Amino acid sequence: MTKLYTPEILALAVELADHPRLGAPDVSAEVRSRTCGGTLTLDLALDDAGRVDALGMQVSACAIGQSAAAIFAREARGRGPEEMLAALGEIETWLAGEAKNRGDTPRWPGIAILTPASGYPARHGAILLPWKAAVEALCKEAAPR
Repeated sequence: MTKLYTPEILALAVELADHPRLGAPDVSAEVRSRTCGGTLTLDLALDDAGRVDALGMQVSACAIGQSAAAIFAREARGRGPEEMLAALGEIETWLAGEAKNRGDTPRWPGIAILTPASGYPARHGAILLPWKAAVEALCKEAAPR
């Protein structure tokens, strides 16, 4: 059996300190994992095209959820709703073991670090938190600037 909490996963969790909640976000969303109870609040500042310009988070989840949030934060800037929805779908498919070729990871950079957690269904909800929050937030109407 693969070790769940690898040094790489644990190291990612500390990166969340670089992404505190935003003071005046354009949109925010809070999501909860039904499998583990972890929560993530995501604040986004958007550019004129509705893509992520800046982000902040508050994460109350296991190290897997925290690491997923850090991986998300590294690559979220410049992405719009369609890209976030596509990424969420790819990650859900991967976690469900339905990828065309077993072992194929989603295209989101860095996600392969979470491969040890893909074999633990109780952690899947924590992994999905940032992408679910992004999709929810980006589907809201932006606050007036």
